[in-house]
Amino acid sequence: MNTLSLVVVVVQVLAALAIIGLVLLQHGKGADMGAAFGSGASGSLFGATGSSNFLSKSTAVAAAIFFVATLGLAFIGNHRVSQSGGVMDNLPVPAAAPAATSQAAPAAPAADAAKPADASNQIPK
Repeated sequence: MNTLSLVVVVVQVLAALAIIGLVLLQHGKGADMGAAFGSGASGSLFGATGSSNFLSKSTAVAAAIFFVATLGLAFIGNHRVSQSGGVMDNLPVPAAAPAATSQAAPAAPAADAAKPADASNQIPK
């Protein structure tokens, strides 16, 4: 895997984790009723409406980063140089075998080659 695709994958994973965290921090539309019964701590950090605007904008930015990283990975994956042939074609070529020396087996005698083939020896018994 080349360095560019590794960086894009890391950015995509971080953006996905940021989206997960930001979505879990947001309150749903029914959270106002729960805040009326004593859990009104949502207005302490960002203000009464500031948290929804800040978190929703941050989620939108993280989602945009995630989508750009996904498109980048698709672009990188589609524009790789494909090698022709299969996996076995890309193996290194082994060195040539050394030439045969005088230790090679002697050739069959010429008299055996001149004999006609005996058909009775070839029939299974």
